[in-house]
Amino acid sequence: MKRNSSGRILDHTRTAATGLVAVLLLAAGFWTSWGDAQHILLSKGREHGTLSVERCAEEVCTGPYTPREPAPGREGVTIEQSVAVRKGEALSVVLRPGTTEALRTGPAGGLLAWMPLGGALLLASPVIGAGLRLTRTAWAAAAAGGLLLLASFLAL
Repeated sequence: MKRNSSGRILDHTRTAATGLVAVLLLAAGFWTSWGDAQHILLSKGREHGTLSVERCAEEVCTGPYTPREPAPGREGVTIEQSVAVRKGEALSVVLRPGTTEALRTGPAGGLLAWMPLGGALLLASPVIGAGLRLTRTAWAAAAAGGLLLLASFLAL
């Protein structure tokens, strides 16, 4: 049975809208991850050191910061509180330029920074599979997102 042109237009519009939703989910996940990951992955020239966690409030933990290179030590350097940050722990960190906000470095910090992308891959996989009818691509996106989240959980 041959389809009329309005049926084909509706089909193409649905596919384009679903593709746009999938691209927006993945772009938002990447953009959110890149905000922290750029400081961890491209850390040359940034201030590295160790943060000794002394106090934790609702959303942030603070403590004294000891730089690796000759630079002044800082009081009140903050790091976002998560399950990976505990009072009394010494963390290897990099400071965001121009702030006293620290980001965890190393494999655990890198994986933690890319967690939003892993979640976005998981969220986009049903859209890719059902909406775009690309089941293999959807399974690959779901597997990549799940592996990224699992690796982050195990590294922390």
